[in-house]
Amino acid sequence: MQTNYFDGDVAVGYDAGVAAMFAPNVLGPTIDVLAELADGQAALELAIGTGRVALPLSERGVHLHGIELSEAMVDQLRAKPGAERIDVAIGDMATTRVDGRFGLVFLVFNTIGNVTAQDGQVAVFENAAAHLQPGGRFVVEVGVPHLHDRFDVFNHTDEHVGIDEYDAATQRSWSHHYSSADGETYHRRSIPFRKVWPAELDLMARIAGMRLENRWSDWDRTPFTNESTKHVSVWRKA
Repeated sequence: MQTNYFDGDVAVGYDAGVAAMFAPNVLGPTIDVLAELADGQAALELAIGTGRVALPLSERGVHLHGIELSEAMVDQLRAKPGAERIDVAIGDMATTRVDGRFGLVFLVFNTIGNVTAQDGQVAVFENAAAHLQPGGRFVVEVGVPHLHDRFDVFNHTDEHVGIDEYDAATQRSWSHHYSSADGETYHRRSIPFRKVWPAELDLMARIAGMRLENRWSDWDRTPFTNESTKHVSVWRKA
């Protein structure tokens, strides 16, 4: 079972912490692409979280199911209008099965990296493929690993200091968060990740019986290049 880092205060404050991801210019293209790929069929979101993507996608008429490890995150989802339209199973996205077959399975916002072992990431692909009907698509949004400094300060204010730590040899990384209410006493929270290269994801997809159909730099379908910092990849089940 994957370790749950998203309970308690993390779940309560999650939406506020990623407020920029709710902006129309970010969320709008995401929903447009996923609705098109679902093509009128039911969809399954792995790590559905608080419903940032699932709720507006459901409003577009896509019948949504979800899998989520953190009951506290699902509690946040359930408190929102429209949540009653979405069925959510509590469990690990690498192993939890739900009834039915789907035209689309998706996993957004770097969440594949929360699975910190290669075998576990392969299992996520296999579980996604097991839920897809023939010709169905699996979509992943994730950052591209970089080989720069071992430590990267991504936020620095009196209330929050954020530092990413990366070990290129193991592809492991840690996001360290130091938060404070008074600017003096800091609480530390560290979340581990496993960075994964696009070609490695393609191999995982092949193991699970899927082939790459598209890869873009973002949800606006800009081409993926060596300057891209992330990618949205679409694999199709044979």
